[in-house]
This record gives sequence, structure tokens and C-alpha cells, in this order.
Amino acid sequence: MKPDPFHRDCGSRQVIDRIGDRWSVLVVLTLADGDKRYGELAGRIDGISQKMLTQTLRGLERDGIVTRTVHATVPPRVDYALTDLGRSLLDLVAGLEAWATTHLVEVEAARARYDDAR
Repeated sequence: MKPDPFHRDCGSRQVIDRIGDRWSVLVVLTLADGDKRYGELAGRIDGISQKMLTQTLRGLERDGIVTRTVHATVPPRVDYALTDLGRSLLDLVAGLEAWATTHLVEVEAARARYDDAR
């Protein structure tokens, strides 16, 4: 059967949920230029809690989008990187970022008009 994200039981809907999540998009964008440590990700993504970053990284790792490499050092060093599958998302999420930044003023104006009409 062909995947159908409009069907509630289709796994493709879960994939869309994962890659469409705001934190996932920001993690993928942050990893676009190479491996990062947890602290680097946390420092770059303003507003993400430790819990949400951990959950997001685990979900992305589970879905094969991110790898987690533990280095046997003292203290242990953990690096996160995009997999080939994760890198295949870069054009998509970079496009979302570009659209959001390009059209931010228009969206904010539309919100103001909507709120004023209420």
C-alpha cells in the first residue's frame, strides 16, 4: 500500500511530524555545517530546554536523521551529526528558514490586521 500521510495510521504522518517539528528543523539546520556537541546545539538554539533538546536528538537519531558518537575520553565527549538521510533534508529545511525570514514582515502584518479585526 502506498504511504498516505492523510491517513491517521500511516507512518509517513509520523515522519512529517518529526521533520516538521520546530526543534527538529532547528537541530538539522544547526548540524548543516558539521558535527556539534550537545552544548553547542543548546547554545545555538535559543529557548530550547535541556529536556526538549534531548528528546529531539533521540527522536532524530531513532529516525536515522542524526548520529550520536560517544568518544572514550575523560570526560566523555558526544558528537551529533547528520546522516546521509539527514543531509537529504537540508534543502527542505533551509527552504523553510528562507521562506520564514523572507516573509516575516508580511506574516507579522497579517497577524496585526487579523488581531485588530477581532
